[in-house]
Amino acid sequence: MEIQSITPTVEEKGMRIDKLLQKHFIDESRTTLQNWIKEGCVCINDKPVKASRKVEPNEVINVTIPDPVDTTIAPEDIPLDVVYEDHDVIVVNKPSGMIVHPSAGIYSGTLVNALLYHCDDLSSINGVNRPGIVHRIDKETSGLLMVAKNDKAHRSLSAQLEEHSVIRRYVALVHGVIPHNKGRIVAPIGRDPDDRQKMAVTDKNAKEAITNFTVLERFDDMTLIECRLETGRTHQIRVHMQYIGYPVYGDPKYGRRSDDTSHGQYLHAKILGFKHPTTGEQMLFEAKLPDYFEEKIEELRQVKNNG
Repeated sequence: MEIQSITPTVEEKGMRIDKLLQKHFIDESRTTLQNWIKEGCVCINDKPVKASRKVEPNEVINVTIPDPVDTTIAPEDIPLDVVYEDHDVIVVNKPSGMIVHPSAGIYSGTLVNALLYHCDDLSSINGVNRPGIVHRIDKETSGLLMVAKNDKAHRSLSAQLEEHSVIRRYVALVHGVIPHNKGRIVAPIGRDPDDRQKMAVTDKNAKEAITNFTVLERFDDMTLIECRLETGRTHQIRVHMQYIGYPVYGDPKYGRRSDDTSHGQYLHAKILGFKHPTTGEQMLFEAKLPDYFEEKIEELRQVKNNG
């Protein structure tokens, strides 16, 4: 662990400390520098500072540079719910709370770590951090995911995704009582201009996004729906349902503050279908709702029936 000191000049007076770090640590990414600040590695008078802190000339800023992290993606003995497996493809039922693949600062506990322990052969097209990963679902979304075991299978499954021929149906519990039985949401999705951690319906740097939904069951103040995706944008169902006024229950980003977010959003990838990469056979898989999801539905039914 190394400590470096910075003393701002008169010309740097009033500069935000995150901007000052970018100027002095030109070889480090903005994300890395922000993480140093968040982790308390940047101090003035031995006190951690916020990114927005403005500096004064001649004050001493101490930066504790963390030791490099071993980013090797290691196999981990994590239980997997394997729905189907052969020489070309694996279909898994991912639990809520599991991240699909490693990313900055997260190198263990992911689906990829579990897959590397489970089998030796995964496609290499998406690199060492995402072996076998053809598509993904959000950390707090549960349900079915297809994984390629070789590059030929990966190319086939990716092409089917591009052609929108993969069958993907989700079940979601949303706030509000949707009056119509079916709906089609056509609204472009891009990065939220006011919050870089979120997506939004926007015309700026957005991509076409289409979600179809069907009402399965109505409760006193919620609705259970099935969603069918025509496109696969980041957070698509969550963003679209919030956009039309029916946010997904339990969603920590797009839901309501009063929600129980202990399981994340009540969104489950229930049905997945694709053509087998080698045989061409149409494959179709279904995963039942998690127990906590079923229990919530039963609770809502009882409230409605007793109302």
